[in-house]
Amino acid sequence: MDQDDRLRHASSFGSAAVAYAEHRPDYAQAAVRWALEPAPGPRVLDLGAGTGKLTATLIALGIDVIAVEPDPAMLAELRRALVRHGRRGPGDRQGARTQRLLAGLWNLMDDRVPWVAELARVSGSAAIGPRDTPESWRAETAQLHLPVTGVVARFGSPEQEVFPHGQRRTADSLAATIATRAGLLVMPEQEQEATLGRIRAFLGSRPETTCGEFTLPTLTGVLRVRSL
Repeated sequence: MDQDDRLRHASSFGSAAVAYAEHRPDYAQAAVRWALEPAPGPRVLDLGAGTGKLTATLIALGIDVIAVEPDPAMLAELRRALVRHGRRGPGDRQGARTQRLLAGLWNLMDDRVPWVAELARVSGSAAIGPRDTPESWRAETAQLHLPVTGVVARFGSPEQEVFPHGQRRTADSLAATIATRAGLLVMPEQEQEATLGRIRAFLGSRPETTCGEFTLPTLTGVLRVRSL
């Protein structure tokens, strides 16, 4: 994926901010605790907070959060759900200091479960991206580097870990969740509908997903880097 495609994917979420807020999962609390373990302190910066999924988990753990989100539609959903949290830019906050830690969290479909692996195949790479399953996530994040800023920064080696999680879904709401993936959001409408049609047909054919609610087995993957 080239830089233009990355930017197009990254900027696509605002068009589906309401659906994103409704259908995307939260994060495993154990994963958040592990991410913050090397940097105990009272405050965390959630940069690129989206609609506040991680922010809400941090708040539930009793952590003071500064949530920053550049997309106005995503930020509006964050503020609607979490009153008094969320800003578009760094802003000013007297005495605001955050923990010296970089941590990326991803919710991954657990494709060790047979029907989830088959869903990933049916959905295709646009819906189930390269970091959306555990094995590919580990490979994709293993060699991630911090961006070059011109300032010498010293960081330890990246650490990876995954934590069991899950999301209660129906066939319809799981299709709605997948529809908020960037790969689908940037598709031409006809191709998007065809992909979602295959997903709905698959979910309607499986005993695990065809009747009522079920738990989508997921993992929260964490990439953690410590400041030295």
